Amino acid sequence: MNKVTVILVTLVLYKVVLVVLGLWAQRRTRDGSDYFLGGRQLGPWVAALSASASSSSAWTLMGVSGFAYAYGLSSLWLIPACVGGFALNWYVLAGPLQAASREQGALTTTELLAGPPGHQLRSVIVAVASLIILVSLTVYVASQFQGAGKAFKNTFQMGLTPSILLGSGVVVFYTMLGGFWAVSLTDTLQGAMMALTAILLPVGALVAVGGPSQMIAGLQSIDAPGYLSLFGNRSLTPGLLFAVAILGIGLGYTGQPHVVNRFMALRDDPKALRTARRVAMTWAWVVYIGMVVLGLCGRLLVQKLGDNEVIFVQLANQLFHPVLSGVMLAAVLSAIMSTADSQLLVAASAVSHDWMKPATSDKQTVFRARVVVVLISAAAVLLALYGSKKIFSSVLFAWSAMGNAFGPLLLLTVLRRRVPPLQTLLAMLAGFGLSVLFYSHPATHKTLFERVVPFVVCLLIAAWPIKSSERGDT
Repeated sequence: MNKVTVILVTLVLYKVVLVVLGLWAQRRTRDGSDYFLGGRQLGPWVAALSASASSSSAWTLMGVSGFAYAYGLSSLWLIPACVGGFALNWYVLAGPLQAASREQGALTTTELLAGPPGHQLRSVIVAVASLIILVSLTVYVASQFQGAGKAFKNTFQMGLTPSILLGSGVVVFYTMLGGFWAVSLTDTLQGAMMALTAILLPVGALVAVGGPSQMIAGLQSIDAPGYLSLFGNRSLTPGLLFAVAILGIGLGYTGQPHVVNRFMALRDDPKALRTARRVAMTWAWVVYIGMVVLGLCGRLLVQKLGDNEVIFVQLANQLFHPVLSGVMLAAVLSAIMSTADSQLLVAASAVSHDWMKPATSDKQTVFRARVVVVLISAAAVLLALYGSKKIFSSVLFAWSAMGNAFGPLLLLTVLRRRVPPLQTLLAMLAGFGLSVLFYSHPATHKTLFERVVPFVVCLLIAAWPIKSSERGDT
């Protein structure tokens, strides 16, 4: 068999395993609690790896390595930004969110923020939150489908349209089958695949350039302004603002519904939470350091690249046997699918569970969710085909928009008190609206105005004023 055939066979076998897991998970999906939160019985390894994989999309493997390839040492800021976001989620938010969601019986973050039925402005808050989730996740899922298209095009010389349709079809199929159980189990396998690849591929690239010392020497010879600067050829003040903007990515972790729902689904066991924290943090260090190293080595191994975001695929095909190349390409697809399936499920829950009138039966709840999954997938495919082709930029917009809208509210709600309804609504609108505004303006796009300022404004609106009598009200 030739190289392309071997890679294709590896990918097909991998996808068969995912579908089998989806079919098995279907047997455990009996009602809305099972479909949206796995009956709140996730073990620590499944919760940690599935949450990690869900938060780390094609942006992590292709976007981060591509950013390092293009911009050099300034990409190092991505490591504390992303690992810090993991720490904020697992050490600050996870435990309280798990407890609060169980106490209130909430199956979604929207339900938790809006409060029980009958609360003032609840229907308006639910509608606004659902729209924010739908808009953001449709953009996010579209970027994942684009990542699949780039991976297939670079490896098999396939067209973009069939690549996107193939990748999206598999994701939709097993998400519809098993809901949260299918998503969590497949994401666990995919998270492990991503971690393994984040070790093997950077180590292979380091060996190819002659080791760490030769990598450093090679980077010093690159004729690119600011490539060896932590601030990317910026002076002190603009450089510090750039660093703060990158670090601001970490704030967004607390507001990602498709990630934090793993905390709500984790079984009620302090030991399970401790184990999950250790697994998730180890995973984060391995993957983000690995991708930055890969991008830097890639600059020495591949001198000219039309699209910096395919350096991952290029090196996998260039450095390894076809079987290993197939496994590593499967890791890219893992990153794509593990994020897309979780996002589709959360978007489905936002519409079918939060927004629509209560279903008359558990069967109707699951059916509604599956219909929504198909509709959102269709919208994402169209956006992937005809929208922006830059994964890094699209993902960061959707990430920041949800993080700024929901992160401060979730932190305040579970750590201190329930935020009053009017403040919840205004904070949510401010966080999302400012993210869209700053993203749309060239002067503020990719700056701290887009990633940090909306988060701070949302936090200030939600927290002011905090009365002492309300501090214990959750």
